[in-house]
Amino acid sequence: MKPIIETSRCYLRELSVADAQHFYDLNADAEVIKYTGDKAFDNVMEAKSFLENYNQYQLYGYGRWAVIAKSDGEFLGWCGLKNSPDLEEVDLGFRFFRKYWNQGYATETAKACIEYGFNHLQLTKIVGRAMELNRASIKVLEKTGMTFVAKFEFDLHDGVLYQIEKNFHIP
Repeated sequence: MKPIIETSRCYLRELSVADAQHFYDLNADAEVIKYTGDKAFDNVMEAKSFLENYNQYQLYGYGRWAVIAKSDGEFLGWCGLKNSPDLEEVDLGFRFFRKYWNQGYATETAKACIEYGFNHLQLTKIVGRAMELNRASIKVLEKTGMTFVAKFEFDLHDGVLYQIEKNFHIP
């Protein structure tokens, strides 16, 4: 599958049903989904069904993308943009296997997604959300140049909303 975005260490491509096992394994780790509000898939078939019905690419031309290591082709997780027409916004999201945490992959790919959103999709603003207790994700949002906007309720937890606008320089 053709890469959509390349960084120094990764490439990002569309998710496919062939990623079902990775997708299942990623969400099966309670630590990975601890601050997401998501639940684990019951089985690989449920993950496959989710991927078969994932329609962001068809509707908007972008979405969450698989993050693949250039060095060995390993599926590291996902990162990308999600259009939420009901909220009139585009959201940056990311999720990685624990063994890749604290290695800069989330920041590297998040910055690349923001640049892609501004330069290729002509977006003018991108937001990011996190539970207030999720310091690691908040740090990633801040490293991308996003700034704090407001607090809100995130799946019955305290959450924070960040944003970046097109004219802001991405660090």
